[in-house]
Amino acid sequence: MGERPVRNGHSLKSLVVHKFNGNLYFASRIRRLAVAALTLVMMTSFSVSVAQAAPKYAGVVIDAKSGKVLYSEDADSLRYPASLTKMMTLYMVFEALEAGRISLSTKVPMSKNAAAEPPSKLGVGAGRSLTVEQAIQALVTRSANDVATALGEFLGGSEQRFGQMMTAKARNLGMTKTTYRNAHGLPNTAQMTTARDQARLGIALRQHFPQYYGYFSTRSFKFGKQVIGNHNRLLGNVRGVDGIKTGYTRAAGFNLATSAEADGRSIVAVVLGGKSGASRDATMRKLVAAYLPKASGSRGNSNLIAETNTSVAPGASATASLATSAPSLPSTGPLPETRYGTASESAFAAPSAGNAASAALVTATTPQAKAAGKVVPVPQPAPAYMPDSGASIAPAAPTQSIAEAAATPQGIDTTTTASTAPSSGWVVQIGTSPDKDMAMTLLRNAQEKGGKVLRSATPFTIAYNAGSQQLYRARFGGFDDQKTAVNACKALKKQGIGCWAAAQ
Repeated sequence: MGERPVRNGHSLKSLVVHKFNGNLYFASRIRRLAVAALTLVMMTSFSVSVAQAAPKYAGVVIDAKSGKVLYSEDADSLRYPASLTKMMTLYMVFEALEAGRISLSTKVPMSKNAAAEPPSKLGVGAGRSLTVEQAIQALVTRSANDVATALGEFLGGSEQRFGQMMTAKARNLGMTKTTYRNAHGLPNTAQMTTARDQARLGIALRQHFPQYYGYFSTRSFKFGKQVIGNHNRLLGNVRGVDGIKTGYTRAAGFNLATSAEADGRSIVAVVLGGKSGASRDATMRKLVAAYLPKASGSRGNSNLIAETNTSVAPGASATASLATSAPSLPSTGPLPETRYGTASESAFAAPSAGNAASAALVTATTPQAKAAGKVVPVPQPAPAYMPDSGASIAPAAPTQSIAEAAATPQGIDTTTTASTAPSSGWVVQIGTSPDKDMAMTLLRNAQEKGGKVLRSATPFTIAYNAGSQQLYRARFGGFDDQKTAVNACKALKKQGIGCWAAAQ
């Protein structure tokens, strides 16, 4: 039996189907409109959240000679470092170079993990290698993420361990608000810093490694067929600027740490959270122009950023140990076998409490230890962060000077006056102690181990006030130039004696 005919030649069934399909079409269209509206709302909300999460500006300018803060805006607020991270990576490289664990010609292997890092990158294939010097240049100019990871794996055994080592070193330098998780600065929500911390690091790079600091002025370098220019547009364009490092991620914004020196004045400035590379550079130009002329013209404090001891004395709390002690070295990894050794042979490991000469730059003593003639390293507070722009980044200037001239390694005359201390040239500092006798012990131990490199050097201590506490710096003076002081420090480090060289 056929379908019942209806008007206009359509059957009842066909009209029902047509109406049903129309309803489906209408429902589908409503659904599409609803999805579109929801998407629009979500996009709007996302845009608002992105705008709210936009990087915020922070900046600081510090007199690199006196430590005085010349300018500050949100200098202690947490920010993402981006590629300013590579400043610490290079600090660790320079430290290993100075200690003799690696050389500029040492080969750095490129792992599969390192080669897979996103740009900026040098493009060294997995399984290949490059020299330490090429790696330094790649970080300074191209800010190569693959090379940064390769260096981290090479020096730390793994990138994770290297991040721990970087964080421990940050604490040593008084960068109390900085945490590192990787060697390159690519996004990691736990990797945070402040403008003041980065300024401290910039000053430390200049003070502790004058023999390597010149790499930050590299305008370009050739790698294979590539000629790679420096990302820092202020080099060669702003008078006095000699580095240091640029950085950018979406979360961090445009960052820049800059060192400038002219007419006997020197500053380190940091800008974080710039809205663009051009605006960041423009801000830095203004800061350099405004504050370099206001910096001190004096020789300044050669101990502006001193490394502090992070080892913990017997009986100290385990919590303090976990919070401040440097991680032990990895026992496996691509590093040369000579890279591994005792704590006294490694600048990365916490110094042994039983080895006074290898103790890091701050030491103290208990009455029992003093009676036994021993120096026991104890945890020391990092230099305090100053809240206002007129504060200093370093301890207060010395209030008095006491020179201790040494007649023999076994006895140091404690009756001489400040006039016997070298007033010019370069010095090598081996430690700081709140007890003058212990500072003298550091000097005697260094003389015994240093041998001929300290034969013509003058040992002396400098007393200064750090807040309510008086400390004594143990130093050797009388070095005519940077090279002889640095070479002496290298020789001392090979004997397990921590030190650094600086202009007097």
